[in-house]
This record gives sequence, C-alpha cells and structure tokens, in this order.
Amino acid sequence: MSGGGARRVLEAWKLGVVKYGDALKLQERLVAERKAGRVQDLVLSLQHPPTYTIGKRPTDHNLLVPESSLEGLGAELHRTERGGDITFHGPRQAVLYPILSLRDIGLGARRYVEGLEAAMVEVASMYGVKARPGGACTGVWVGDRKIGAIGVRISSGFTCHGLAFNIDPDLGYFKHIVPCGIANKEVTSLRQEAAVELPPDEVIHDQLVQSLATTFRFSDVQVKDDSECAEMMIYSATTAQQ
Repeated sequence: MSGGGARRVLEAWKLGVVKYGDALKLQERLVAERKAGRVQDLVLSLQHPPTYTIGKRPTDHNLLVPESSLEGLGAELHRTERGGDITFHGPRQAVLYPILSLRDIGLGARRYVEGLEAAMVEVASMYGVKARPGGACTGVWVGDRKIGAIGVRISSGFTCHGLAFNIDPDLGYFKHIVPCGIANKEVTSLRQEAAVELPPDEVIHDQLVQSLATTFRFSDVQVKDDSECAEMMIYSATTAQQ
C-alpha cells in the first residue's frame, strides 16, 4: 500500500496479557518517542483482561448494564480518545496497537483503516473463514457477524490504538453492550466460524502481525518479547498509577 524505497523493518512487541490502563500509557509514551524519532515504527501485540472501552464520542448509552455492576462481571471500563464506539477486550482476543508514521508509510487515515481490515480478512482466510470489511460499519464481518473491531487515534500523522480480532473470547461479555454501537448484529469468533482446528493463540497473533507488515509494505518484522521491553513497560505502569 506504499511505494518502494529503503528497507523498512516493523518492530513487533509481544507483551502477553496487559492491563488496559498500562497499555494506554505505554502507547502514549511510544507515540511521543516515535514523533521525536527515538523509536521506529512498531506494533504492540497483546491481550487484555476483561475490559470495556468507550471512544471519544460519549456513547455510554451503549453500555447495557450499570457501570457499578462491571466489577461483579470481572471487567473494567475505560474512556479513551480513540475513534469508534463501545467495545470489549478480553482473553483470547488478539489486540494490535500499531505506532506508525503514516507519512512514512504514504497513507491517509482511510487507507490505513482499510489496511487494518485487510490484515484481519487475510488471517481469517487462512482458516477457511470468508470475512469482509464492513464498509460504513468499520471492522471485519463474517456475514452479519462481527469478528474484528477497529478503533484508531491519529495525532499529527502518528497512529495508536488499533484492532481487536476475536480468536475465542467469551462472547457473553458482548451481551452487555451494543458492540461498536451497531444494534441487532451478532459478534462471532474465529473459533466459532472456522471448520478446522486452530493453532495456539500466539500463532494467530504472529500471523496478524505478519499480515499487517505485508499490507503496509514493511520488508521484515523484528520481534521483541516482554523482557526486552521491560524498561518501557515499567515506566508506563508507574506513570499509570500516578
């Protein structure tokens, strides 16, 4: 989706399960570092504990249970500055947060979102699942069932937030919201749609990262695990508590 030129490497930070607030602070820190040129384009690959998030538009009405009841469900609620409506993150859902310079990639916002959708469609197809972009209903769908959500923030041409692809999360959590603000639509998962046995979740995370890199014409992916990212993670977790 961009032209040729110098060899471009995408760093992939594999972080495992990260609390939403910690991941938010980490993104903020990394966007500042990327704007200053102190880090290269990268993507965070992780999962969250059960968490509902609301975008910058006030859409609390799409939370169908009292906020006070979420603790009893084992879930948190976070209000963010990303685009999009309310959604759910939880275990066995692959979350990618690209921290990219759109100027370097040569894309505008719409083409960037289309690239995120394309990565999820490609991974679904690896398991015989025919998914499609949602058009006006941003995200990725299998028929009328949503399998992947997108909510991004772009600041001065730099991205954060990103995509969430349902591998095999507890879909019961979605019953407590109007997912992405779209009524009368179901949510599905790769496990529910695929007719083949799925590999470990980590494999699907890696496939998403590779598909994202290919879509945005990166030459290679350089993987870092949580031990290599420990200093930045500790800094972000500390500031999140302040």
